[in-house]
Amino acid sequence: MKLDFDRNSPEQGYAYLWLRLAKPYAGDTYGFHSPLIEGTEVAVVFDGGDPDPPYIAYALHDSEHPDHVTSDNHTRNVWRTPANNKLRMEDKRQEEHIKLATEYGKTQLNMGHLVNGQREKRGAGFELRTDEHGAVRAAKGLFLTADAQAKAQGPVLEMAPAVNQINQANSQMQALNSAAEAAGALVSDISTQVNLVRDRLKDLQSAVLLASAPQGVAFTSGEHLQLSSARNTMINAGQHLDIGAMKNLSVSVEKALGMFVHKGGAKVVANQGDIEILAQHNTMALFSEKQLTVTSSEDEIIISTPETLTLNGGGSYLRLSKNGIEHGSSGDFIMKTSNYLVPGTGANLPNETPNFSLTDITQESKISSKSFND
Repeated sequence: MKLDFDRNSPEQGYAYLWLRLAKPYAGDTYGFHSPLIEGTEVAVVFDGGDPDPPYIAYALHDSEHPDHVTSDNHTRNVWRTPANNKLRMEDKRQEEHIKLATEYGKTQLNMGHLVNGQREKRGAGFELRTDEHGAVRAAKGLFLTADAQAKAQGPVLEMAPAVNQINQANSQMQALNSAAEAAGALVSDISTQVNLVRDRLKDLQSAVLLASAPQGVAFTSGEHLQLSSARNTMINAGQHLDIGAMKNLSVSVEKALGMFVHKGGAKVVANQGDIEILAQHNTMALFSEKQLTVTSSEDEIIISTPETLTLNGGGSYLRLSKNGIEHGSSGDFIMKTSNYLVPGTGANLPNETPNFSLTDITQESKISSKSFND
C-alpha cells in the first residue's frame, strides 16, 4: 500500500506496512474474501486513533476505476471480479433477475427476466448454459417436470400429475392385457410397471429419473438415439403409437414375440419386396374363423412338404405323401375335365427344403460400478 502523501517510489510492497483488510464476515474456517488488486484506492482507518494498528476499512472507486453501477443501472446489485466472474441481481420491478456467470466456457445461470448485454429482453424463466460439458446429478433421484405449481407453493416433489398419468397408462394396458389373455395371446408384465411407480418413482423412493410434461415431450438427435434398460422397457400410448424408419426396422427377441389386436385387424404389407415368415424349428399355424384366402395374382402357388400334405374340406380329404395319393369322402366324387390322361408311368417332383441352423446367444456383461479412472 502507498499513502497519497508519499512522493517516493519504493519497491512494490515496501512503501508501507502490510495491512489487514476489514471484512464483513471472518473466522477460523469461514469468511468472506475478495482480494484487492494493485491500483485500487482504499480507505485506511486507525483503530481508536492509534497510529500503530491501522487497517484497510474499504475500497473506493475513483476516476481511473469508475463504479460499474451508475444512474443508468442503479437498480442492479453487482459483485464482479477482475476476470468477470459475476453475480448480478436486478431489482427493477417486473424485470427482476439474477445472473451467476464465469467467462470460462461462458458458463451461466440466468434466472427471471433474462436480458442481453444491451439490457434487451431475450427470455424469461431460467437458463443454465455452458460451452463446455454439463452434468446434472442427484444420487437419490431426479424429477424433471413441466407441470405447473402456482406461486412456488406445494412440496418440491409434487408429482401427482405425472404419477396419475402413468397409473392411467397402466390401467389401459391392464385392460388390453386381460383381452389378450382371454384370446390366448402373449401377455405383458404389467405388475412390473405398477411396482415401479408404487415402490420407486412415487416421491423418488429410489435413484430414479422421472420426467413429465402435460402437453408433450420430444427427444431428437442429429445422429443417434438410444433407449436401454437392464430389465424392462415399457411404452404406453393412450391413442396411437407410430414407429417409422427410412431404412430398416429390426426387432430381435430371445424368447417370445407376441402381437395382439383387440379390434380393427392387422396388416402386413410389402409394396415392392418379399414377405417371409419362418418357423425354423417348430410348427406354424394359420387360422381364421371365417374365409381364408391364398391368392397369387401373377404367378403360381406352391405348397410343398417332404412328408404328408393333407387337404380337408368338410370331412372329404386329399392326402399326398411319398407313399401315394389318397382321396377320401363320404359323399360323391365328381371330376369335370375336358381331358383325362393316365400315362401309366410313375413320376416324382423333387422337394427342396431349406436347412435351418440352431442359433445361440453369447452375452458379455459390460456393466461396471467402477469409475473410469479405476
